[in-house]
Amino acid sequence: MRIGILTLPLNTNYGGILQAYSLQTVLERMGHEVVVFQNDYDGIRRYPVYKMFLIMGKRFLRNCIKGKTIPVFMEWKRKRELPIVTQYTQSFIDNHIHTYHVNSFDDIHSVDFDVIVVGSDQIWRRDYFRRIWKSEMPNAYLKFMSSASIKRIAYAVSFGKDTWDYSEKETEICRMLAKEFNAISVREDTAVNLCLKYLSVNAEHVLDPTMLLSRQDYIDLIQNAKVPNNSGSLFAYVLDKTSSKMSLINQIAEDRRMKPYFIDYLSLDFSKPIEQRIVPPVETWLRSFYDAEFVVTDSFHGCVFSIIFGKPFVALGNPDRGMSRFISLLKTFGLDDHLVMSVKDYNPKKSYGLSNDLNKHFTSLQDQSRSFLIHALQ
Repeated sequence: MRIGILTLPLNTNYGGILQAYSLQTVLERMGHEVVVFQNDYDGIRRYPVYKMFLIMGKRFLRNCIKGKTIPVFMEWKRKRELPIVTQYTQSFIDNHIHTYHVNSFDDIHSVDFDVIVVGSDQIWRRDYFRRIWKSEMPNAYLKFMSSASIKRIAYAVSFGKDTWDYSEKETEICRMLAKEFNAISVREDTAVNLCLKYLSVNAEHVLDPTMLLSRQDYIDLIQNAKVPNNSGSLFAYVLDKTSSKMSLINQIAEDRRMKPYFIDYLSLDFSKPIEQRIVPPVETWLRSFYDAEFVVTDSFHGCVFSIIFGKPFVALGNPDRGMSRFISLLKTFGLDDHLVMSVKDYNPKKSYGLSNDLNKHFTSLQDQSRSFLIHALQ
């Protein structure tokens, strides 16, 4: 069958890129022809001219008064530098993901597809979808295909949080559209209740698409790219660095006599030279998990790939990015005690390793999640 995947636009987010790659790969291995819908998202918010002048004026004053280094013409600077900053992640997308570029949802025609799969990642998170796709929320529920006779499937969609923030009108429209889906699955256990309570539909809890591929699939990507080894033994992948997180990383490194190494996410730090803001290749990020003896991360997909590669890890709580994602994932694998909200929660005597029974449970969950896709596509 001809399948289109609707997810959040791909850019420099490792987890977002790999979940799209993984879902595409799984569906292709089932014998389908698959593309991933993409627009030319550049991460830039558009404002009316009068508001743009106000924003630039505020930046200028802030820089003068507080000694900030925020570019006054940040939107233009970011657009100009984007091809440089994203050169390696874009190369992975170009080489491994079959993108179908659209300027708007009107460019997607039902006659070209038998199925549209919505997911995964935080595609049903209101603020993300509306800002990144620059579209009304109901289009995340395929409003643009409302009159088409195609299959609609949601795979491992995420609301990103365990609270409901759709407007009353959005909820009403999305509820009607959700009922048109042939099958719905969600990435977090709390999302099952959100679907039932607000959308009046049943949903199945499944694995993130990245967990449907094998560890060897990712090792093959690393080896094919000929990525060099890392020099340290403790991989710290932290999206939102704070002094307390860095203190904990240093403490863990000292307790376990390990040398930490980092992949810093500096693409939006305009105070840094552009050479430091270039996002490393996806394969380099994967290699960092493969080489690690221990992982510390505040990233959802950082936790996911620690599990995939079988690494002991500590998950640093990151409320600003949504805690339900972490809690659901860790609970699913019986790793609740790997979540550390502050330095005092860390136990230096604990191994934070994965149990011998985890692989068997992992395989069972993979089979269940693949089974959802197979039956939904029949």
